[in-house]
Amino acid sequence: RKKEDEEQEMETSKEMVLIKYFLCWLLILIVAEVDHHVLVHGGGAVVGLGDCAETRCKHDGPAIRFPFRLKGRQPIHCGYKGFDLSCTNDNQTVLEMMIMPSSSSANHDKQHVLVKKINYTTQEIEIHYQIGCPLGQIFYLNLSSSPFGFEDFNYTLFSCPSSVPYISTGTSYDCLTKLSPCLGNINNQTNYYALLGGYCSISRMPLVSCTKVLDYASVPDLFTIKQANILKLLWFIPDCRRCEDLGKECRFKDEFYSTQKNHTETQCYVLKGPKRPRATLRILGICALSVVAIVTGIVISYVYSSTKTEKESQLRIERFLDDYRALKPSRYSYADIKRMTNKFKDKLGQGAQGTVFKGKLSSELLVAVKILSNSNEKAGEDFINEVGTMGRIHHVNVVRLVGFCADGFIRALVYDFLPNGSLQNFISSSAAAADHMSRHDNSNFLGWDKLQDIALGIAKGIEYLHQGCDQQILHFDIKPHNVLLYQNFTPKVCDFGLAKLCSKDQIFSRNFGNVSHKSDVYSFGTLLLEMVGGRKNFKVAEDDESSMSQVYFPKWIYNLLEQDQEDLRIHIEDEGDVKIARKLAIVGLWCIQCYPLDRPSMKIVVQMLEKQDDKLIMPPNPFASTSN
Repeated sequence: RKKEDEEQEMETSKEMVLIKYFLCWLLILIVAEVDHHVLVHGGGAVVGLGDCAETRCKHDGPAIRFPFRLKGRQPIHCGYKGFDLSCTNDNQTVLEMMIMPSSSSANHDKQHVLVKKINYTTQEIEIHYQIGCPLGQIFYLNLSSSPFGFEDFNYTLFSCPSSVPYISTGTSYDCLTKLSPCLGNINNQTNYYALLGGYCSISRMPLVSCTKVLDYASVPDLFTIKQANILKLLWFIPDCRRCEDLGKECRFKDEFYSTQKNHTETQCYVLKGPKRPRATLRILGICALSVVAIVTGIVISYVYSSTKTEKESQLRIERFLDDYRALKPSRYSYADIKRMTNKFKDKLGQGAQGTVFKGKLSSELLVAVKILSNSNEKAGEDFINEVGTMGRIHHVNVVRLVGFCADGFIRALVYDFLPNGSLQNFISSSAAAADHMSRHDNSNFLGWDKLQDIALGIAKGIEYLHQGCDQQILHFDIKPHNVLLYQNFTPKVCDFGLAKLCSKDQIFSRNFGNVSHKSDVYSFGTLLLEMVGGRKNFKVAEDDESSMSQVYFPKWIYNLLEQDQEDLRIHIEDEGDVKIARKLAIVGLWCIQCYPLDRPSMKIVVQMLEKQDDKLIMPPNPFASTSN
């Protein structure tokens, strides 16, 4: 009991460890999810990233985060006004820009420009022109309402009828820049254009016959535009460069006021964890954690279940071995035998093969110990037969051999103790004993129903010996003395001193010549007739007593059955008992047929005993040869 409690406590402990493990992983996943969705303010305030997390139109496209937002995917508070980006059908990132009205239109036109790169540290965005004349287009960009611009210098654009000569100012920069010839075809006008920096003097420039077109607050890097068709634009508001330098995120100070028109106040926030967690990395991280948790959980569950199954299997094996030890004959020393029998104090009986004593193996298990006699020269062989055969037999109608002793010349067999003794105590083939019991005592009379049950139990036990074992066991000594009665008078076949192990198809023995299971059938038939004949001991007519002592009972009972007489001249008080007595007698006569081939097998005998009396057929006369 203590061992089972310890095993139960161990199993409960393992289950608690497994539950704690999964709760721990669940907590880790929740914390990881919160970490990837939350920004922690320096003062402790928490702001949700939500849909404003960094995103892209495609995996190698520019990263889009505040002050930019991706239209159609992120709400308006995620970005600054004028910083709206869009994705094309082929997942290109584009920015919508206003351009100067053409000569044929007074309205401002819109143009989508391709965004190749966004530098949040320098607050610079690169626009790529795939076709056309970028120099011709940039001067018509309307940046007055745009948050973007060029370098903060004043420039003036001139249109000249002829090419402007290059003039050096002796400085590291040029005052007058000649623009691309493609500008000369703008609006179908053939002109030459030049750009004059605001830090240069017009009086020194050869701009005679040139006409001023527009003043610009800033212009781009013209050399880069000429070489790579890339236009760089800067933004100054909102200013998030400080946040970038500190490795922090830039966001509106208050999400509510981010939707207001003139709200420009921003604040730096620190991400708990990675510097800039991206949506993809976040998802991958959570998925990875989930996969690791699930796989680890499965592995632990598998190991736990395997260990549990192994423990259960081991426990079943231990229980089986305990039961097997109880079933398998154990070897005892002579000292053990003396201790069991309390120094051979309680003697149950004595016979030619030895003396039987009552013993106690434990407080609950009583045993019968047979000390074999050494006077018989075949005592050793009988001992080997008994242990070798009974050690492998386990049937309700076969007595169990608990153990044995082979200590020097001492040979002993230990059986289960059967309190009701042998069947011989309840039947007698002696007419003298019958007279005594009929006149003075019928307390040993079991009743015909009980006798029928005993006969059927004995038949099933013998059938098991013949067909139920790996090797056929022939008892060779079936008689009332070798049938013990357990509680409720359950019969058990015992005494296997003459038993032989034979292959089921073996019919020859070197010691016995021809051997067959039909010999046990004959012995069982004789036992049945003794059980029936013993019943004549009760209230038999006086004029029949002398004849019975001179006539062989099986032959006598056959003659009565053949004449179909209802009165079998034996003690029967109930009409139903007549059918039982007739059935036992008929089956017994079938079993004692002179020729073995005419005898039924024990399997057929069991079926005959389970049938009704009126369905049984009278056998041939087993004594016909003797009569002839």
